[in-house]
Amino acid sequence: MDLKLPDHLRARVESIAARSNLSTTDVLTDALENGHSLAWQEALLETVAKRAAAADAGDFASGEEVARTMARYSAFGSPEKNAARRPRHTIW
Repeated sequence: MDLKLPDHLRARVESIAARSNLSTTDVLTDALENGHSLAWQEALLETVAKRAAAADAGDFASGEEVARTMARYSAFGSPEKNAARRPRHTIW
């Protein structure tokens, strides 16, 4: 299938592909299959670039902040508060 895009859209797709190490087909497939518009993909890449630059500059979460966030989103919550509910063995 050949897809003819206006120059301004082709440039955006090619830019997203280059910045994300994807093919232009992958970029368009993501947009069509997953609803990730070009604007969404561009915003995601910008956010990732900013956060990577911050991490490279040493501006990152402390170990305590990471532990609090993981506890908040884990199925068991805080390790200290929920040790009794934790499974003691695995089934595999």
